[in-house]
Amino acid sequence: MLRRALALLTLLLSVPSWAGSLGQQATPRANAESVAITTSVRSLYVVHCAGCHGMDGAGSALGNVPDMRRLGHFLRLEGGREFVVSVPGVMGSGLTDSQVADVTNWVLGGMARASLPEGHKPYSAAEVNRARAVPLLDVAAVRARLKEQALGRNVEID
Repeated sequence: MLRRALALLTLLLSVPSWAGSLGQQATPRANAESVAITTSVRSLYVVHCAGCHGMDGAGSALGNVPDMRRLGHFLRLEGGREFVVSVPGVMGSGLTDSQVADVTNWVLGGMARASLPEGHKPYSAAEVNRARAVPLLDVAAVRARLKEQALGRNVEID
């Protein structure tokens, strides 16, 4: 019995600390590509947006996270369209301009469909690029201006 225990202990001690139960662990490298690249627009939303806005886009009043289901209301306001793709969550998402356009159009065409203004045109990567080129310096002030404009037009935004 003691002999088996020693043999097992010797075996366990000889396994390198970097080896996992399913084989060797990959050595961390700077700038290594993901082995599970996210390609679908829904997946991009889940990975980059749902953590704050939720899977259904409802956001959180407690966390001051806007409800994405009414995102289309911003498109009814002067400067609202640019605001949507210039907020810090979009700017810091790590998504390309094309991906931002795709995800925003996916949200607007799905969970926010009821809030879209008539004649809505989808975002393009070029439009996102232009909007993101001018970072919002005072998000709260721009949001407050949009909220005031919305109240004057009887439009509900979060």
